[in-house]
Amino acid sequence: MVVAVGVYAAVRVLLVVVIAAVLVLVGLPVLVALLIAIVLALPLSLVLFRPLRTRANEAIAAAGATRREQRERLRAELRGDDPAA
Repeated sequence: MVVAVGVYAAVRVLLVVVIAAVLVLVGLPVLVALLIAIVLALPLSLVLFRPLRTRANEAIAAAGATRREQRERLRAELRGDDPAA
């Protein structure tokens, strides 16, 4: 899970950096370029990085399911239920 989410986050940050760098080279001040890059990167990342986002969402969902199963198993043990059931 950590790898998929980390890759997606890193690619999004890289997109912001690239857009900001292009805007700074065009002549915009750095702060203005960063603000515009952040605003532009959100919709672009939703379109450009859909497969990465899907993989990250699946990894988060799988981790959540595993965590729910472990929590239920622990609760069953604490209640004294039969672990084989």
